[in-house]
Amino acid sequence: MIPLRLAEVASAVDGTLGGPDPAGVLVTGPATVDSRDVGAGGLFAAVVGERVDGHDFVATAIDAGAAAALVSRPVDAPHVLVDNVVDALARLATVVVDRLIDGGLTVVGLTGSSGKTSTKDLLAAVLAEAGPTVATVGSLNNEIGVPLTALRADTTTRHLVVEMGARGAGHIAALCAVTPPRIGAVLNVGTAHIGEFGGRDATARAKAELVAALPGAADGGVAVLNDDDPLVAAMATATPARVVRTGTGAGAEVRAADITLDDRGRASYLLHTPASAPVRVRLAVSGAHQVPNSLAAVAVALECGLTADRAAAVLGQVHNLSRWRMEVSDRSDGLTVVNDAYNANPESVAAALAALVAIGTGRRTWAVLGEMLELGAASPAEHARLGRLVRSLGVDRLVVVGEGARAVHVGALDHGAVDGEDAVLVSDVAAAIALLSAQLGGDDVVLVKASRSIGLERVAEGLLR
Repeated sequence: MIPLRLAEVASAVDGTLGGPDPAGVLVTGPATVDSRDVGAGGLFAAVVGERVDGHDFVATAIDAGAAAALVSRPVDAPHVLVDNVVDALARLATVVVDRLIDGGLTVVGLTGSSGKTSTKDLLAAVLAEAGPTVATVGSLNNEIGVPLTALRADTTTRHLVVEMGARGAGHIAALCAVTPPRIGAVLNVGTAHIGEFGGRDATARAKAELVAALPGAADGGVAVLNDDDPLVAAMATATPARVVRTGTGAGAEVRAADITLDDRGRASYLLHTPASAPVRVRLAVSGAHQVPNSLAAVAVALECGLTADRAAAVLGQVHNLSRWRMEVSDRSDGLTVVNDAYNANPESVAAALAALVAIGTGRRTWAVLGEMLELGAASPAEHARLGRLVRSLGVDRLVVVGEGARAVHVGALDHGAVDGEDAVLVSDVAAAIALLSAQLGGDDVVLVKASRSIGLERVAEGLLR
């Protein structure tokens, strides 16, 4: 964060100074909403949540080194008093980012129904080759996470990569107002959060808010669109920016051809771009679905001055994405565990199953699947479809965890699975671990995937222990 007097913070957020000697306070560190993450000189934002009130932790944050707090009621510490702490964080981030843009900062916005975080991780690694880069941590992509990400940038930062999530119309537009992007990338439009959006067309309109917010082509605006997704490709008419298409078809300027997968499910492909001769890319992360993610990263990197050669070299070195996303680990007896349990929607589960099949060629494969949340009325049909997909792909064994995912089990049985042999429904994580521990062999491959709150990462961790 750029150094700011607390009075400057108050002015930026229309707040009131309070506490002991607030006029003499200088904020030099980033903002945080968690007192355990406070850095020296930082700003602690006392957000009031459903279960925790940040005001109860102001003293702890100050003791840990925070310079001041952003609060909605007075506290016994240097503070700025505002009506709404979350809104004030957004206003402060906007002021800081606007200053940094004037100093040469490039803001990149990134959205999509799936793959946002993996793409953000790939892109951040590539852009770091061209200059100091700040990117969203994990999946902090909402009205709190985006300002916190922005407030980690300072005058040395050249690129700010902002992952933008949404659960309804207007959400991405609001995030773009906080961190105005010059480059925006849309990965795909799927069924994630379809219960909130109401359908894929509504989801597409919400995702298109990113490219609609870009500056015009004459002012450097660039929209990176996945040409393989018709709903994304159609967003070319929704943006004033110059459009760069990615994909596998002839219409893509940044294109992957000759795609192959190795025995760990890692993709290799020939990268075609307008700026250079074809370059071989060998990804270090697993899953064919990482190909479109990496193409988006390359397209943005080219716009930020990197060469295709350099981007390809960096992509081949990025092994670790954010936690619990296609983590491939081997136990000492040879068992392979694919922990992709951070979150799930129909498209991401299908991609993970395809990766399981690729990694498990010649080995016995297990899919351990839990409920996919936020699908609304489409939930039973989408879960049943995944059960049928497991069978169609030839996955050997299916373990469905929890009553909420029962339709996956039903779908598999309808597609010829034998209950208790090819497919089984268990009540919870403990039951899944017990069953797997008793039946797994050393040459097996296990995929674990469900929505975040289901907690299936505990299955993967239990197996690896």
